Amino acid sequence: MTMTYAEIKAMIHEIDLPCAYDHFGTEDAVDPPFIVWLMPETNPFGADDGMYFSASALHVELYTDVKSPALELQVETVLKEHGFFYEKSEVWIATERMYEVLYRMEVAYG
Repeated sequence: MTMTYAEIKAMIHEIDLPCAYDHFGTEDAVDPPFIVWLMPETNPFGADDGMYFSASALHVELYTDVKSPALELQVETVLKEHGFFYEKSEVWIATERMYEVLYRMEVAYG
């Protein structure tokens, strides 16, 4: 699947929670629940002595102060509607007193 930055951003906004790329600034901080998304790395595929194709990792992070299967379903529904196959993990961040549910997937960025 190929998506532009604008298309990815629009998809994230469909989740209908406060969202930001990578982080919220101090002046923009919001209370949970919220979404942070980022594209932290690429996975190039080489052929014929060059880069044939490059996919970017896409991380969508859902932060909540209580476990919320309903919000997780909301995120998963949007990702599935856009044809994403994702891996999901969860962690309690004790210092922040929040859950982070991480959805990891790849997207051809362009």
